[in-house]
Amino acid sequence: MPHPPLEPFATGFLDRPDGARLYFETSGNPAGRPAVYLHGGPGGGLGQGGYRRRFDPDLHLIIGLDQRGCGRSTPWACDDLGSMKDQTTDHLVDDLEALRDHLQIEAWLVHGVSWGTTLALAYALAHPHRVSAIVCFAVTTGSRWEIDWITDGVAALFPEAHEKLREPLRSNERTVEGYARLLRDPDPRVRIDAGDRWDAWEATHVSLDPFATPAPLHDDDRQRLTFATLVTHYWSHDCFLSGDRAVLRRAHQLAGIPGVLIHGRRDISGPSLTAWQLHRAWPGSRLEIVEQEGHGGPRSAELATHAIDAFARAAGPVGSA
Repeated sequence: MPHPPLEPFATGFLDRPDGARLYFETSGNPAGRPAVYLHGGPGGGLGQGGYRRRFDPDLHLIIGLDQRGCGRSTPWACDDLGSMKDQTTDHLVDDLEALRDHLQIEAWLVHGVSWGTTLALAYALAHPHRVSAIVCFAVTTGSRWEIDWITDGVAALFPEAHEKLREPLRSNERTVEGYARLLRDPDPRVRIDAGDRWDAWEATHVSLDPFATPAPLHDDDRQRLTFATLVTHYWSHDCFLSGDRAVLRRAHQLAGIPGVLIHGRRDISGPSLTAWQLHRAWPGSRLEIVEQEGHGGPRSAELATHAIDAFARAAGPVGSA
């Protein structure tokens, strides 16, 4: 079962040298084991804060961050396309390190969901001594295979929806690169249409998830546009993690960092192959395949909660506020 609902005891903004202003919040025990949550997307934001319920508030100092370009961070990607030059995985990793330093935290548990797992892994590879443990839920690594699967491979299951997705693109254009182009178009009507089409595609390929509901992925027009802008930007650049920087190619370097990987067998959008490959390449990691779930679900969240709290208990007693 998840922990009871919890509100932050403090919120703030971290100003970055390039003009980004990042929203963060802290909850739980100020003297607890530090743990940071990395949301999905890119561009998903912290939402209503349900992530806090995966952490025992007596054991953890819980930190949430709206990644640059979304949520309560500014500027939003859809409002300032010029800011996209400062949107790379390295920028996000540097943001995390700046936040850790700002909060005067020596090391923290990193918990990521979906895209957040890719960012968690990239951060751990860049700053292994700042990571006490990793808990990944709905595992991704940002590889070109994963990106091409979710944008074109799944077309084998949804050919009608994929044909609609491809309608505004050039015939020889990689789907995700075409949408990244459309979502940077100077004509706002082109961008809005592309954002709507992208949202419809994402809602389609998650529709086979056992817990999916028939609805747009994002109800808010601006959130839909920002999400599509950020996702296609990162995916069209292979999440800035290609070649020698690929997570799976470097996963052996995570040896010594304990990790738990949780993934649904019925995840059509992100097949469990990625989680299995990562587990095989990461010495000391543990893989939990949830047979009855897709890209998340209550059992996956429960396993994440158990893993997160177990790491805190294993570290010994914590102080109290």
